[in-house]
Amino acid sequence: MGSLTETIADPGRRKAVVDDCAHLIDAEVADKGGLSGLGIKGAYKTVKSLRPDMITRSMDHLLDDFSKQVDPFWLDCQKTGQAPRSYFVAKKVEVANALLQITDARAARSDHKTLVKAYKGLRGMAVDHIGAAMPRFADLLQKHAS
Repeated sequence: MGSLTETIADPGRRKAVVDDCAHLIDAEVADKGGLSGLGIKGAYKTVKSLRPDMITRSMDHLLDDFSKQVDPFWLDCQKTGQAPRSYFVAKKVEVANALLQITDARAARSDHKTLVKAYKGLRGMAVDHIGAAMPRFADLLQKHAS
């Protein structure tokens, strides 16, 4: 079993991971409902209208840092022999907080006021929303890091 960091070292495989991450985000946003879903969809639409390739570009820029945060979880999942979906759903808060360390630091350094404002507006719900994405996220890891 490999790691996500090893997988993305190959440029061809990295592009596939980035594309699948962008599709995962699109699917998660599309599935959101209720008032918070409207806010998320609005912020997402704003981001995509400012720069249509923003999600893909952002994922490519974040992927190295994300993979370093995710690899310990992925390797532990493999070591324990648990099914990826079960493992990542059980660890959703820890995984979400690990990933948010990266985006919080990036937002703190960003000069893009509109994007930072949108990020801060959604940050309070981020752990829950990332947690909800764990089944798809686990599938993505299984597809690319196995």
